[in-house]
Amino acid sequence: MSKPLEILKQYWKHTAFREPQEAIIQSVLAGNDTFTLMPTGGGKSICFQVPGMMMEGICLVISPLIALMKDQVQNLQSKGIKAIALTGGIHQDDIIDLLDNCQYGNYKFLYLSPERLQSDWILERLKNLPINLIAIDEAHCVSQWGHDFRPAYLKIAQLKEYFPKVPFLALTASATPRVKEDIVTQLQLNNPQTFSKSFYRENIAYMVFETEDKLHLLQQILQKNPQPSIVYVGNRKSCSDIAKQLESLGFTATFYHGGLSAKDKEKQMQLWMTEKAQVIVATNAFGMGIDKANVKTVVHLHLPQNLENYYQEAGRAGRNGEKAFAVLLQNPSDMIHAEAQFINVLPDKAFLNTVFSKLCNYFQIAYGEGIDEQFGFNLHQYCTKYNFPTLKTYNALQFLDRQGIITLSQEFSEKISLQFIIPSKEVIRYMSLHPNDEVILLTILRTYPGVYEMQTALNISLVAKKSNRTETEVLSLLENLKEKNIIEMIAKNNDATITFNEVREDERTINRVSKYLEAQNKLKTEQLKAVLAYCEDQKTCKSKLLMAYFGEDQKKDCGICSYCIHQNKKTVAPETVAEKIVDLLKLQDFNSRDIQKLTKLPKDDVIFALQKLLEEETISIKPNNLYSLK
Repeated sequence: MSKPLEILKQYWKHTAFREPQEAIIQSVLAGNDTFTLMPTGGGKSICFQVPGMMMEGICLVISPLIALMKDQVQNLQSKGIKAIALTGGIHQDDIIDLLDNCQYGNYKFLYLSPERLQSDWILERLKNLPINLIAIDEAHCVSQWGHDFRPAYLKIAQLKEYFPKVPFLALTASATPRVKEDIVTQLQLNNPQTFSKSFYRENIAYMVFETEDKLHLLQQILQKNPQPSIVYVGNRKSCSDIAKQLESLGFTATFYHGGLSAKDKEKQMQLWMTEKAQVIVATNAFGMGIDKANVKTVVHLHLPQNLENYYQEAGRAGRNGEKAFAVLLQNPSDMIHAEAQFINVLPDKAFLNTVFSKLCNYFQIAYGEGIDEQFGFNLHQYCTKYNFPTLKTYNALQFLDRQGIITLSQEFSEKISLQFIIPSKEVIRYMSLHPNDEVILLTILRTYPGVYEMQTALNISLVAKKSNRTETEVLSLLENLKEKNIIEMIAKNNDATITFNEVREDERTINRVSKYLEAQNKLKTEQLKAVLAYCEDQKTCKSKLLMAYFGEDQKKDCGICSYCIHQNKKTVAPETVAEKIVDLLKLQDFNSRDIQKLTKLPKDDVIFALQKLLEEETISIKPNNLYSLK
């Protein structure tokens, strides 16, 4: 048998493991159930991919993140490793073919969404596969106390009955002590070996600043640190707005959110990855699988939903080991906005029931039908039709997705249907005159024989794959044919696709999951309170606060966070600050920002001194917010 390091060098071209990857791999190879808590960027996938390559048979990987599954499968395939993914939206006949491939085709990795385990026939097929390791990624989803609980994960423990001697490897990047304990219990891990890499990042300075003018402070931060930066915002509109404002201030900036097409996502990301743009302004849709080592600054302009997300997003800074900054900017109104964005929009049972039944009506699904049906979906159009609040509806759909009732794929898609409007002999003549277009046209005609008689929906990626051309080339040809009146084409934009995983049963469906809804709503409220406590605590090192949340006892203050820096600053006597301000105002009137900049004194000290001088009537403030000597 090859050694782990040999496999790592051969396929991943790394010369050494990161701590504690090798110990985890050895535990798995020894046949132990293993629990791994490793912060984001720690290299969790190596921990199951290397032993999966070393052992005979197939490594089964269970993950809820469809995009990440696809990404990992593509990466493995690019290394010549046979891997396959059963994600949502694949028809039953195709699943049977894929599982046959696993059984007889010498595959090494089978990726599965947890919802697939709800199907007894899939469990039966899995029993016949030579599975050597079961890896459960995002294992916090098994816990009701986890920030993304999915009941489908509770089915995983059933695999213990079928594979009693196969080791389980549970992996997560964020779990509090209560969640960790719950994972071990719910997955029925047997005397698991536990590996926890510390969440402490000694090179990251966690900063919290209160400011009325976030854009101005962001400008100062980015000027001081001109290296690659990420700015996280709370919604899609803010992405483009903030990016434009930064561009107007002289920064190179781009933006990224879930509503962009795959092509635009790739384009925007490459601008930032290749450092043609210093800053990428993004929602939390950005970051999965991003490993850019030299990110200097991660700034949150809006409060995050929970500290789990915040830690993961902040942790994208400083992966090269150099000092980096995770900055959270807040002002007093943020609490109101956060409650409006995260708490007031949580759906209750009655609203969830209405959203689900209307969704079925929207797609004309009859009671007792609908399983495995897939539809293009535009959230805005749906909400407009039924007069639903958008954010609350989105949260309801996300909850239905986590419960496995639907699969909500938030990939921007362009649904295209077409029909030839010239006779077949004219199409043949066109192909003889345009041989470069022939292979795509023949593919369409062979795949969709009814395309002369009626508008026919096209799967562009399938046509591209079969014709060995890119999707861009296929779309370009179709546009050209449309202009020449050879085809009639209709393109509808959707910001998501929805797959129904169960038959329609309305209230019976919702009653089954309503207890989870109540628990998750309560948890989200507690998590937001933890975010606010982190921001408002001015008596504790910020790094210590984060570590305590994840169950670590950090003995020493970090020395570099906003609290530690404030503690270590030499205090300036209020009288001295007041004197400097008076001297400055003898020259001319200034606003508070210019006073702080010119005196180079701490903001809080300047504001305190200005208030004192106003009370003493030494200075006055004019309608244009300029301070003046009396």
